Amino acid sequence: MATVEERMQILKMIEEGKISAEEGAKLLQALSASRSEKQKPVGDEPRWFRVRVTDLDTGKNKVNVNIPMGLVNVGIKMGARFAPNVEGLNYEEISEAIKSGAQGKIIDVVDEEDGERVEIFIE
Repeated sequence: MATVEERMQILKMIEEGKISAEEGAKLLQALSASRSEKQKPVGDEPRWFRVRVTDLDTGKNKVNVNIPMGLVNVGIKMGARFAPNVEGLNYEEISEAIKSGAQGKIIDVVDEEDGERVEIFIE
């Protein structure tokens, strides 16, 4: 079951127009499903998909998102919707890295035009 904080965060994204109501419902459903699954013993399987966007001028984080691996497919689809043309960012490449069991930093893209660095980690 999703925590109240997680549910409120999803509802806030819907309210702000960042995601549609349908996408919010899918996120809530996926979150509930990931919580209801039995917890696997801690091992070598990645548990988090982390996305960090850093301002190149200041070095400060603009975005720092941690997504449970159970929600990654939904997260990738949302990312493709919000940033479909980020140069050097291939969403299929990310999906393949996840399916193959890759861990650590899988993407490191510098966007000079927007002054941002996008890093994606699987941990």
